[in-house]
Amino acid sequence: MVRRFDHVGGMSSTDTPPLKAVIIPVTAFQQNCTLLWCTKTMRGAFVDAGGDLDRLKAAAAQHGVTIEKLLVTHGHIDHCGGTGILAEQLGVPIEGPHPDDRFWIARLGDDGRAYGIEGRPFEPDRWLYDGDQVTVGDLVLDVIHCPGHTPGHVIFHHAPSKLALVGDVLFQGSIGRTDFPRGNHEDLIASITKKLWPLGGETAFVPGHGPMSTFAHERAGNPFVGDRAVAG
Repeated sequence: MVRRFDHVGGMSSTDTPPLKAVIIPVTAFQQNCTLLWCTKTMRGAFVDAGGDLDRLKAAAAQHGVTIEKLLVTHGHIDHCGGTGILAEQLGVPIEGPHPDDRFWIARLGDDGRAYGIEGRPFEPDRWLYDGDQVTVGDLVLDVIHCPGHTPGHVIFHHAPSKLALVGDVLFQGSIGRTDFPRGNHEDLIASITKKLWPLGGETAFVPGHGPMSTFAHERAGNPFVGDRAVAG
């Protein structure tokens, strides 16, 4: 099922939001691939094109979006197994993740065979670092390095829309796993509380799996990183 949402930020409901997006769950892991686009230029990007590439291309065509790049939050197979293949098909560059996830991307072929997902290693056209920015049409998204789930995990934040795409760092009611190679629980907690929370409670986020939430909602009740849990 494709889920659509429009982010308006502080604009009135009669205005066209600068960013629109749809969530397209892909692979057997139902990973949230996001198609986001600039409403002014109708140029867009896929964030975490893990698989089901025909469905992704059909979604872009349905919404009249020209894909200009692929963005990657981290190197796990369900998030980027198909990214190199799709980039080749569309003739577009790949940006992200942070280079500390290079070892994950290098093993995409093996991981794909293990999990029954087509995976191909790739070299991003641009590795991303904390404080970088990426553009999609006329949109500018901030890049924040959030290690813990993987060492090279990044998230994308569009401040005017109060929207963050956080991959597997944070979920509604939960947090990312840290038992994978080079995962680190302390780093993950610090990434969430010191890098995500300051973006503001009203910020909505797309997690790597499951429904959207807001940072305020998670601070109020997330049993792992809510204010009460962290204080205790």
